[in-house]
Amino acid sequence: MKQKKGFTLRDVCGEKVIMAEGADVVNFNKLLSLNESAAFLWECITELGDFTAEQLAQKLCENYNVEQGQALADVKILLAKWQEIGIIE
Repeated sequence: MKQKKGFTLRDVCGEKVIMAEGADVVNFNKLLSLNESAAFLWECITELGDFTAEQLAQKLCENYNVEQGQALADVKILLAKWQEIGIIE
């Protein structure tokens, strides 16, 4: 998987949000607000380029007090939502 071009993480009034930039992105009528761990994962996929759910789960385990199985389950749910709204492919 990889991040679709045209989406960036910004800090807006102390809240982490993903914003669409440029003319060739999907219709994105609102900001996508992220919690701390989701923002961390967005930053990870920005750095990684191509990534897997397993890689992101490992990153969560390294940076948060979470077990591998729970991290992988949570990452898969998040990635499914991000695919559904069209910010990763």
